[in-house]
Amino acid sequence: MSVELPFAPVDSIIRRNAGELRVSADAAEELARRIQQHGSALAVDAAERATADGRKTLMAADFDVEQVIDRGELELPVAPVDRIARLRIDDRYRVSMEARVALADVLEDYADNVASAAATLARHADRRTIQAEDIETYFALFA
Repeated sequence: MSVELPFAPVDSIIRRNAGELRVSADAAEELARRIQQHGSALAVDAAERATADGRKTLMAADFDVEQVIDRGELELPVAPVDRIARLRIDDRYRVSMEARVALADVLEDYADNVASAAATLARHADRRTIQAEDIETYFALFA
């Protein structure tokens, strides 16, 4: 599975959690891959909710989001998030714009949590750079 999410916004999310630490390109790539996996799994769950409600359109509520933020507040771009949402769901489903923004918001929160933990792991290892292994270690410990 190719990674749909551009690495630059993921790198920005890691950097806002990194403080004085540097960020390796591999860390951004690994986190982008993990965000994509998580997003496509959330979309599968959302599609099941929509089907149970007799809908073919995924809505923000299907992602457990009640208040949709303005898309301009997000670091993650909505178009790739839309492609991520469609990776593992049937083509018969539509994804509303509010659902795309809601999923991007959920994924950005997810990325912030992982990035913060990865920064802690890098500091604990007495390194000045967050690396892919910090992302991998987070998931080995907490996923």
